[in-house]
Amino acid sequence: MTPLRIGNFSGFYGDRAAALREMLTGGELDVLTGDYLAELTMLILARDRLKDPGAGYARTFLRQLEDCLGLAHERGVRIVTNAGGLNPAGLAERIREAAGRLGVPVRVAHVEGDDLTAAHPGALAAHAYLGGFGIAACLRGGADVVVTGRVTDAALVTGPAAAHFGWEPGEWDRLAGAVVAGHVLECGTQATGGNYAFFREGDVRRPGFPLAEVGADGTCVITKHPGTGGFVDVGTVTAQLLYETAGGRYAGPDVTARLDSVRLRQDGPDRVRIEGVRGEAPPPDLKVGVNRLGGFRNEVAFVLTGLDIEAKADLVRDQLADALAKSPPAEVRWDLVRTDRDDAGTEETASALLRLVVRDPDQEVVGRALSGAAIELALASYPGFHVLAPPGRGEPYGVFEAAYVPQTAVEQVAVLPDGRRVVVAPSRETRPLEAVPAPPLPEPLPPGGPTRRAPLGLVAGARSGDKGGDANVGVWARTEDAWRWLAHELTEERFRELVPESRDLPVTRHVLPNLRALNFTVGGILGAGVAAQHRFDPQAKALGEWLRSRHLDIPEALL
Repeated sequence: MTPLRIGNFSGFYGDRAAALREMLTGGELDVLTGDYLAELTMLILARDRLKDPGAGYARTFLRQLEDCLGLAHERGVRIVTNAGGLNPAGLAERIREAAGRLGVPVRVAHVEGDDLTAAHPGALAAHAYLGGFGIAACLRGGADVVVTGRVTDAALVTGPAAAHFGWEPGEWDRLAGAVVAGHVLECGTQATGGNYAFFREGDVRRPGFPLAEVGADGTCVITKHPGTGGFVDVGTVTAQLLYETAGGRYAGPDVTARLDSVRLRQDGPDRVRIEGVRGEAPPPDLKVGVNRLGGFRNEVAFVLTGLDIEAKADLVRDQLADALAKSPPAEVRWDLVRTDRDDAGTEETASALLRLVVRDPDQEVVGRALSGAAIELALASYPGFHVLAPPGRGEPYGVFEAAYVPQTAVEQVAVLPDGRRVVVAPSRETRPLEAVPAPPLPEPLPPGGPTRRAPLGLVAGARSGDKGGDANVGVWARTEDAWRWLAHELTEERFRELVPESRDLPVTRHVLPNLRALNFTVGGILGAGVAAQHRFDPQAKALGEWLRSRHLDIPEALL
């Protein structure tokens, strides 16, 4: 059977606006998917809905689609997206209105049932992660455009594949293969050289968006349209497979994919074949993303220039101690960021930043804590006093938490183009999620060879990201000898040494020999999630690159 060609045109809310047209005109496709819903996006859409009950969906998608709806219809390309966010029915109706204005005969369907906000008092948004069979029902019902709310990112691929090939629940290996393909596609150009550790190996100034040629057996080839920028190789696909995952089991509502079974091989220029994927029954529970208002946050960054940086920082802390003690915020955090250099050639490179962040449930508290006291130091503090921007009254911030409900407690409904409502049954067979037993490690390199102190990134790639308050850091080797060294060298203890922030946090190492990779999860390093802005890099996007910059004793044979 001819493979189903599924492309991606969006990896987040705000991605390249022209990508939908680029993908429609760049080559042959059957289905185009767009992913818009990060954890933070759900909070943004919830705040939009507070101002306008008719909002709650990704408005940028509607503008993209209006520009390309006729083109998609002419080419027979179906579009599947989670841009419906908190209001998939509302977005579906806006699409119908746009199609009517444009005179394009488009059949629109949507999926609902994920909204559990009413069951979580005080939440701005609480949504279950649904699987792909609601999407499949919409496509089988004749839809040209399918809009969903909160589904798993991979469901945007598993749904079309199940509809096209006639897969049913329980075909674990086929579904797992589609989940892996969907995970590679979901972040758009991260599969084609974007945000890639070895980006200098190709032209990534404007990488093309990826597509997957999915077979009836669940195997696939990851590629991109001819002539587009970026590149697809085993490394770019490995990096994305490790992104925001953890161990050998990758759980979803339809299937648990065994990432430890994935095998990759180069299948020609810009083509990587994924095969060998095994699947298991999904867990009995669905994940629910709960977004709440966490309180209010205020910040000021003092610029410290030239000599005596540490003493200047101490002075500011002492001067603000009384003001912070009079009306103490619930949380006070100081961070001295040493960006300064000795004998610097510019003032900016001679300067460090001292950041003060305060949080409290009361906006007045965070406003009083900084607004007056910090600015009153302007003529009475360290030499060269200035700040990046004056503090304000404080801004609200959100917190994210994951909850779980039985699959049977959520009714997924596919609303077909003719208005019929089809209830999508949960998986009949489930399996509690368990960690995969640690696989055997490769033989270590022969001992006693010469070593050199050098950055880890000379022999390993990495990609990192966030899941709620936790971070994951995937690290992979590009040669078998480098893997033999990495698997024994980069233990949980060594990771804690190289990433001091993790020393008092739970760190778990997962070994994926087929990918020559290690995947670390660091519990709690991001506090209450990205919206809380707990640390300098609130989504841990660069945590892997920091790890690659750390120095170890590396065998010279690998360098």
